[in-house]
Amino acid sequence: MTKKCFDDFGLNSSLVESLDMMGYKEPTPVQEKAIPPAMEGRDLIACAQTGTGKTAAYVLPAIHRILQSKNKGVKVLVVAPTRELAVQIDQQFQGLGYFSGISSIAVYGGNDAKFWDQQKTALTSGADVVVSTPGRLISHLNMNYVQTDALEMLILDEADRMLDMGFIEDIDKIIRYLPAKRQTMMYSATMPPKIRSLAKRILTDPAEINIAIAKPAENVLQAAYMVYDPQKPELVSQLLNDRDIASVIIFSATKANVKIIAKVLKERGLSVKQIHSDLEQKEREETLRLFKARKFMILVATDIVSRGIDIEGIELIINYDVPRDPEDYVHRIGRTARAEKSGVAITFVNEKDQRDFKKIENLINREIYKSPLPDGIEAGPRYNPPSYRNSGKKKNWKKPKKW
Repeated sequence: MTKKCFDDFGLNSSLVESLDMMGYKEPTPVQEKAIPPAMEGRDLIACAQTGTGKTAAYVLPAIHRILQSKNKGVKVLVVAPTRELAVQIDQQFQGLGYFSGISSIAVYGGNDAKFWDQQKTALTSGADVVVSTPGRLISHLNMNYVQTDALEMLILDEADRMLDMGFIEDIDKIIRYLPAKRQTMMYSATMPPKIRSLAKRILTDPAEINIAIAKPAENVLQAAYMVYDPQKPELVSQLLNDRDIASVIIFSATKANVKIIAKVLKERGLSVKQIHSDLEQKEREETLRLFKARKFMILVATDIVSRGIDIEGIELIINYDVPRDPEDYVHRIGRTARAEKSGVAITFVNEKDQRDFKKIENLINREIYKSPLPDGIEAGPRYNPPSYRNSGKKKNWKKPKKW
């Protein structure tokens, strides 16, 4: 079967030129399936992981629609769960729209009055595209100056994460401000009943797309340590001391743990910085910029910003806490072992998180090697997830090569 190319979609020539400049050769599966119905103006619900090319799957039809439109004002609204993700989506609009002359702005929280005024101007006199977090957009809508009459397209990105973060009421309120006649697209990494319910309320005869979650690459060495929470700081220190690694990301469930991890590693003389919700947005952006430039070795981040961190070429991923969503595990470790290089993914599993860790093993259809703790650290909990208890099943895993 002949592979599609971007020319096949009937995109505006300026978009094709931008794609060529940015090195896009052929569409990913989600782009191949999502762009045609989006170009037809259909509503759409897509189940696709971050890292599958989903952002371009809606950015390209959105820019094409803007170029066809005669309306004046905000034509496309993208709602995303975190500031980091909103910034990255805005950057995609700016990059792919480079030759199109469209305008876009990321709208998110902060204490800078000048930044608020910039957002207000965009929402009143009209940038073509607004990419916003729910809470910040509600703040502007409450001031009764946001102009939505020209809106033609609404996109909800990472809808499952927004619902998990409690934004469902904000989303409903935002929708009440928008024209009833519009194209609406929802992208979600998972498709639980609450997402189906939301889709039924806000979509009309949608095209449905389901891109199967990619399994981790074979060249990712995966391992887990059974460990009690008080043992984790010493374990992470021992794993990173004297290792010749240029780029490491450590994910933790809480900002309190992020601060502890960063403090412990810094005291060991390691090059480390942290990202969490207590930092100003400018600090977070600068930290990511420095990490991408390899100015420091270790980035410690909270789970809440994990989907907003889009950095390739990571040598080691450490899940300080078991990810609550199995799909998040696959997404995170997919940041390592790119371009046929090898990579390592390590997860710390305490006695309470074993059920969630077993869900990860079920998703990737393999058991992850349980590594013994290093010398000097006492034995942790035994791996005994609920599905194994009294089952009589033999555990069978292949021990990976030493990393």
